[in-house]
Amino acid sequence: MRNIFCFLFFILASLKSFSQAPTDKVNYLTQQPEDILRDLSEQILTGTTTADRLEADSVFTRLLVKSLKAQYSFFYPFDSLTTISKIYAPDSSFRIFTWQVEISESFFRQHGAIQMNTSDGSLKLFPLIDKSDITSQYEDTIADNKGWMGAVYYNIIMKEYEGKKYYTLLGYDENNIRSNKKVIEILDMSGEKPLFGKNIFSIGKKARYVMEYQKAAGAKLNYDQELDMILMEHLISQTNEPTRKWTLIGDGDYQGFKWLEGGWVFVDKVFDLVTPENEPPVPTPVTENKFLMPEETPAVPAKKTTTDKKNQ
Repeated sequence: MRNIFCFLFFILASLKSFSQAPTDKVNYLTQQPEDILRDLSEQILTGTTTADRLEADSVFTRLLVKSLKAQYSFFYPFDSLTTISKIYAPDSSFRIFTWQVEISESFFRQHGAIQMNTSDGSLKLFPLIDKSDITSQYEDTIADNKGWMGAVYYNIIMKEYEGKKYYTLLGYDENNIRSNKKVIEILDMSGEKPLFGKNIFSIGKKARYVMEYQKAAGAKLNYDQELDMILMEHLISQTNEPTRKWTLIGDGDYQGFKWLEGGWVFVDKVFDLVTPENEPPVPTPVTENKFLMPEETPAVPAKKTTTDKKNQ
């Protein structure tokens, strides 16, 4: 890991010099910093020991923040960082970086940040601090970015009601050695700080909806644009013990949430037809890969030109 710190020192020094230069800062990010970030992001995932993974994560975080200080970095996609989730709000007002670090086989911690799309291209960043391991009421907690419940986000949905925007995040948590979780939670960006969690689900009366299931089950949960619904696979217990979440697997049927009048309304059975054997229950299978972003994820917004700014 000493080589990593040598690279970091070189890159940080280069970026400091670069920040004083009259060159295009977005284009500069296509050079060496992203190559180092890519290598570090892969080490976060594949490092042999916990110490190696944590060290790579620490260096990666500092270099990412330094890179984002380049003017208009919001428009740089970081395409080579395939193990880091990067999702954009549908209105291009912000983007979220998230990733996870394996501390042990039974403990994972998520890290991340929200980058705002500022008019002058300056950096406005909210670090996401995972506090899920010290929170007893995970599903009920409503907190800002420093009390984040942690997830690797793979989709974002924007809805409006009575003039207010509601951002719904779909995320993944590898949880522990026996089970995984997928989560639906609301992100409120109307205040000075981002706020995670809101009780607008018609069932459970919780601040977020959590689907926990058997590690090997691969249960589906994602937004279907054609149906305009969040779909999740119906779960049953292999051992007839539904309270033991690590026994739950998908049975091929689907439930969902439909957005109605400012809230997500539960739909117990989305499809009434009987699913033919060996065929998916929906026309297009719901994306599962935790690092492969769904096709619905908004593309990187185009950088505004000087002319565009004058016309605003």
